Amino acid sequence: MSVSMFAGPEARTSTDAGRSGAEGTARRPSSRRRGRLLTAAVAVCLLAGGAGQATAAEPTPADILRSGAHQGVADGYPGVVGMVRKGDNAQYVQAGVGDLSTKAPADPKAQFRIGSNTKAFISTVLLQLEGEHRLSLDDTVARWLPGAVAANGYDGAKITIRQLLNHTSGLPDYLGALQVSTPYYLNTNPREAMAPQSLVDIGLARSAPKSKPGEKFGYSNTNYVLAGMVIKAVTGSDPATEVQRRIIEPLGLRDTSFPTEDPALYGNYLHGYVLRVLLIGDGTVSNVQVTGSAGAMVSTLDDLATFSRALLTGKLLAPAQLAELKTTVPVNAEGTAGYGLGIEHVKLPCGKWAWGHNGAVLGYFSEWLTSEDGSEQALHANNEYHMLAGTKGQADTGKGMTDAFCAL
Repeated sequence: MSVSMFAGPEARTSTDAGRSGAEGTARRPSSRRRGRLLTAAVAVCLLAGGAGQATAAEPTPADILRSGAHQGVADGYPGVVGMVRKGDNAQYVQAGVGDLSTKAPADPKAQFRIGSNTKAFISTVLLQLEGEHRLSLDDTVARWLPGAVAANGYDGAKITIRQLLNHTSGLPDYLGALQVSTPYYLNTNPREAMAPQSLVDIGLARSAPKSKPGEKFGYSNTNYVLAGMVIKAVTGSDPATEVQRRIIEPLGLRDTSFPTEDPALYGNYLHGYVLRVLLIGDGTVSNVQVTGSAGAMVSTLDDLATFSRALLTGKLLAPAQLAELKTTVPVNAEGTAGYGLGIEHVKLPCGKWAWGHNGAVLGYFSEWLTSEDGSEQALHANNEYHMLAGTKGQADTGKGMTDAFCAL
């Protein structure tokens, strides 16, 4: 479109100039006529220049994403990275630094902790197990995990695996109890052992049931800790092992991993930071056992884009399971968001619908959007998260991603 906008006036200018030259050879125009021709030529040139400037100023999706990244740094993030992809054409953006001590620029190819974006990997494994007839998503939690949910009025015999995956179980979120002045938040003991059942118990103790299973959506990390425990009960392997074998290796996600004990990052990675009052601490090395199958994975923009495209286009799931993945429950009364199994379906302000999710874990925040057919994608990540949602930085970088996706 920009080519035609620019070429139109320019082509007319060339034609007019040629015609004037031919006429000049036959008959020299009067001074008054020469003045009129010169005025017209100047006007055409100005129109051509104006159209060219308008075209050059029109922001591309990458420009929009980059602007959001720079705004995020202005809001206080150490660094922000992003990616937009149309078909197989990917463009990357960055702003700020990936390491405050060395001032190395934030690298869009670097690894970061993806937090709750882990959930789509976990739901994929369980859907594959269903496709292999090793379980049903309508099995109760108690069938596979007897006694795991049996306290404070909660009953695993009344909650299904599907309700874990679409967050309609009614179970409280254990992570909410670990957000302020705890060893995890303060990052004082990144190697502290945190067994999955202990995390579930923390969640169950938070409050008595406020809704019945299946009644309504209520986001809870406890659901996915239990989902990981179901994977272990069915397969005999840790969730990390199954994710590695079923997803990471087949898709060639070389920069994606699922740490289970080691809290460190290796190779090329963004350092993660945690803002506390007026101080910023390093949260790069943090306890992965606290988040486990609810959010412990590490990846990159490229690998997340590859995974989400493969997931939504049926490369990882049979048609029946893909349909289950995309069957949503309402998230809001407006009908602009629905939650499937580890992924969310959202209507953007521009009217487009997209699948996506976000991930927030100590030191890192990331989000992705992918079209139904996987042909359009936008992602971003930053390297600061202090366990609070709804910050200006999250809003500004999220808007940049959303607007960039809308412009694809």
